Amino acid sequence: MTDLQATNPLFPIFVKLHNLNLLLVGGGYVALEKLGALLANSPQANIKLVAQEISADVLNILQLHNIPYTERAFEPGDLNGMDLAIVAINDSDISSRIASICKEKRVLTNVADKPDLCDFYLGSIVQKGNLKIAISTNGKSPTIAKRIKEVLNETIPDEMDDLLNNMQRIRDGLKGDFNDKVKRLNDITSVMSVKRKKTSAFRKLIYLLSFIIAIAFLILAGYYILLAVS
Repeated sequence: MTDLQATNPLFPIFVKLHNLNLLLVGGGYVALEKLGALLANSPQANIKLVAQEISADVLNILQLHNIPYTERAFEPGDLNGMDLAIVAINDSDISSRIASICKEKRVLTNVADKPDLCDFYLGSIVQKGNLKIAISTNGKSPTIAKRIKEVLNETIPDEMDDLLNNMQRIRDGLKGDFNDKVKRLNDITSVMSVKRKKTSAFRKLIYLLSFIIAIAFLILAGYYILLAVS
């Protein structure tokens, strides 16, 4: 059996925060960072904030997005009806106490800068329209995750969303059973299966150009296929 200490055992999921209730504990710079990440990825997320002190920057965001908040210390009753909790305060003892209460109430919890207390992590996110990629280092190095995010943001063309929209139209227009559709879609997208070795910056540039050309080809091919099946 694989040694879990040598691998990343986390199971990645994409959560519909607009269908869940999330409690954010904290009102300082850590909470500001978490709020930014949450709203950037889930603008309609159901968030409630509680903090003994709320900074002006956090308060501006709360009021801008009509997020309910309470300016006082955390109380166990704040977890009633909550599905998730993010503890974003700069106090290890209080964070640990809140995490313990969350576990007692079976509320999944993320504690800032305390991987051992977390049930889930907030990874770095790459987004190009409908394409969203989450990056995890199993809590070992958020900085590395950030650098990988920068590389992917630069590498994946902005036209990726056009490709996704076009592929959806192709999929909806294809005839036949499930297996036929899968085979046809595999044939169409096979142009993107470009194998490359770890080489120089020049070859990386060639790969990027090939990727862009592949996307352009798929967009054009998609329109011709749609015309053929319509």
